[in-house]
Amino acid sequence: MLLRILASVILLLSMLFMPFWVSVILAFAGMAYFSFFLEAVFIFLVADFLYATPSPSLFDMVYVCFGIALTCFILLETLKKKLRFHSRYK
Repeated sequence: MLLRILASVILLLSMLFMPFWVSVILAFAGMAYFSFFLEAVFIFLVADFLYATPSPSLFDMVYVCFGIALTCFILLETLKKKLRFHSRYK
């Protein structure tokens, strides 16, 4: 439990103070390692609240990172259920 809280805090700090690609790698690793790591999706939502602007190439969508993080989360959770070696109790 302490490792999960520490990972969430590190992800939040990386979103605020590090380049974006570092946060993406950490979020993807957290979603792959922990079971139901929804914190990453909410941290990307906070990042979209802080930094997002409408993108003209994406039909003026604002919450692009949140949508991508939510999609990755759903895909990884369904994939983890199909894998045998992933523990359910992490």
